[in-house]
Amino acid sequence: MGIEKKGGYIEKLLKKADNALQEGVKKADKALQEGVKKADHVLDNAVEIGIMTAKQASKTSKEIRNQAKKESNSLRERGMKKINEGVSAAKNVTSNTKDDLETLKKLGKLRTSGIITEKEFQAKKKKILDRI
Repeated sequence: MGIEKKGGYIEKLLKKADNALQEGVKKADKALQEGVKKADHVLDNAVEIGIMTAKQASKTSKEIRNQAKKESNSLRERGMKKINEGVSAAKNVTSNTKDDLETLKKLGKLRTSGIITEKEFQAKKKKILDRI
């Protein structure tokens, strides 16, 4: 029963992390698009007043767009990496919990057989339960 609760908690945590990451990527994409629009507007104004030639403005606009795409991809990659790390950590916690429960069962048998004392059993049990 403890595993199910912990597993449910981990799933909720991962879902929240995934939702937060998706929201962050959306906001980053929106901010990048707004930045590109503002840069295009500034470039258009510069061309209108003759500070830049149309060719220079086009080149600069393309560079800004490419940079925005790179940043967006980088954000997505970092987000996916974080999600994968979280999933991996959750899997490790779940498998460690199962191993710990098996160890508790074995310790119980050793105590029942008289191989270890009640005091030794309680000490080991406390350490294991603290990890869970």
